[in-house]
Amino acid sequence: MLKDVQSQYDHRNIYLHRVGVKGVKYPIVVLDKRKGTQSTISSVNMYVDLPRNYRGTHMSRFIEVLNEYHLEINPRRIKEILERLRDSLNATRAVIEIEFPYFISKKAPVTGIESYLEYHCAFNAEMYEDDFDFQVVVTAPIHTLCPCSKEISDRGAHNQRAFCTVTFQSKEMIWIEDIIDIIESSASAPIYTLLKRPDEKFVTELAYDNPKFVEDVARDVALKLSNYGKIEWYKVEVESDESIHLHNAYACVLSKEMSDKIESI
Repeated sequence: MLKDVQSQYDHRNIYLHRVGVKGVKYPIVVLDKRKGTQSTISSVNMYVDLPRNYRGTHMSRFIEVLNEYHLEINPRRIKEILERLRDSLNATRAVIEIEFPYFISKKAPVTGIESYLEYHCAFNAEMYEDDFDFQVVVTAPIHTLCPCSKEISDRGAHNQRAFCTVTFQSKEMIWIEDIIDIIESSASAPIYTLLKRPDEKFVTELAYDNPKFVEDVARDVALKLSNYGKIEWYKVEVESDESIHLHNAYACVLSKEMSDKIESI
């Protein structure tokens, strides 16, 4: 019989808050508002806590548990995964972070030509005793045009690609597409993968007529999330890859519930 080194007694008396595996590439299936489901490739981090008296955890069991729930990823299944992790590894806390690209077919605004655009999403969940915390992260690329540049310039205005990230916890099922719609409708203009000349003219003029600072985008997204009615708390971050500066512009806003939660820690 092979010796179980991980289960050996450890004399250093130090509790480890997280031990586990990171960057596990794994195929998953997530819910898609238009098609029902979408297959994608995720990067998974999985952790548990480790008592003071154990030397190590059993890393192989993380993959074994993930294999039990392969492909299908939704809040109910994630809760089951965390329960299995705690049982399998004799832990009180279990954490999973699942990052994945999500693709939506978008029509160009004038020609109607379709092409896929990539969005970065994540499901982050933690279970401790009877508490289950589940968060969704959605990042969308957007187009912003500087209001100040437009106001002071005789010709044109500087504009750039930016990214808006919404992290939220919801009271019920929320489609990724709905959050993307909120983000894109709050920007100067949406981003597209394929544009012909009539489309490019339309997007350029749309942005020029709708100038936004990163502060404007963050506040507009926050207002729409607050009015959405299904979200318990949210965090909105907007970062612009500035076209005339070497640095980026950044803005962040927290819902009152999120702000209160942080202050109470």
